[in-house]
Amino acid sequence: MSKIIYQSLLLLGLISMGAPAVAQQSAYVLDKKISLPGDGGYDYLTIDQSSRRLYVSHGTTVHIIDLKTETLIGTVDGMQGNHGIAIAPGAQQGFISDGKANAVVVFDLNTFKTIKTISLTGKKPDAIIYDPFSNQVFAFNGGSDNASVIDVATLRESAVIALNGGPEFAVADGRGRIYNNMEDKNALRVIDSKTLKILASYPLSPCGGPTGLAMDSIHQLLFTVCRENKGMSVIDISSGKVISTLPIGAGVDAVAYDAATQLIFCSNGDGTTTIIHQEAADKYAVIQTLATQVRAKTLALDATTHKIYLSVVDFEPGTRNPVPGSFKVLVYKNTSK
Repeated sequence: MSKIIYQSLLLLGLISMGAPAVAQQSAYVLDKKISLPGDGGYDYLTIDQSSRRLYVSHGTTVHIIDLKTETLIGTVDGMQGNHGIAIAPGAQQGFISDGKANAVVVFDLNTFKTIKTISLTGKKPDAIIYDPFSNQVFAFNGGSDNASVIDVATLRESAVIALNGGPEFAVADGRGRIYNNMEDKNALRVIDSKTLKILASYPLSPCGGPTGLAMDSIHQLLFTVCRENKGMSVIDISSGKVISTLPIGAGVDAVAYDAATQLIFCSNGDGTTTIIHQEAADKYAVIQTLATQVRAKTLALDATTHKIYLSVVDFEPGTRNPVPGSFKVLVYKNTSK
């Protein structure tokens, strides 16, 4: 995930001001806080729907939470500075991008024990996804502008894909296509997961500094969130055209789409999550600006309960100094009928 410093976030306040009032069609509220041990930076959250588990990146550790009880049930330790988590359910293995070690750590989904550490030729792996179509893991390397391809069967780096840009979030469509945001190019790369070739590159204007990426498989759309213009853009997958762009908060990092409720969640570092309703494939409206916490900028969506989970640490007032022992996951639920 990008290391861009949010110098103005604390000055922005806990909630975006001046946004137009919109009739509330969702009513997300804070449900609970799950305290987690340890200190250090934090990054991606990943949910494995099949096992009902939430994986939370935190410094040198990944915390594992049982979503049925919302309690901590295990950890994967020993990384130097991890970022993302990818799950390969068929292999019963998880994959963690350890950016500081230039490696991917493989762990057992049942015992949480490390199976192997795979050294990469790519530098500073960040975003990481599993592609079921090719049975490969793709680690996107922010320090070398490429992606490392890992064969799940052999647990080896089998190839490196030149991306000619700084990669951010990526999604796989399950049919052999991977979509990856290029943060410094304001563009979207389309990758063939079998041939490992770049099939297309779509400009994302007016989007600037794209980070998070989510997919609507039914309507064949992508949702990309962008920091520079503080917007979420809707992209038609077949043409690469931007259909619509909506205003969101500052310092966005992640986005998630709930196909059942047709809600889109954009987690912003300014202490808000912008919730957008998909009224039709080409029609969208911001329906809630949810107050969260400053730098609660990454999230995961539980498609079963429709709850959202955001990781965050408290900061000393008026500073960027984290309060020791304050790391937690914020849980929000929808109270609307």
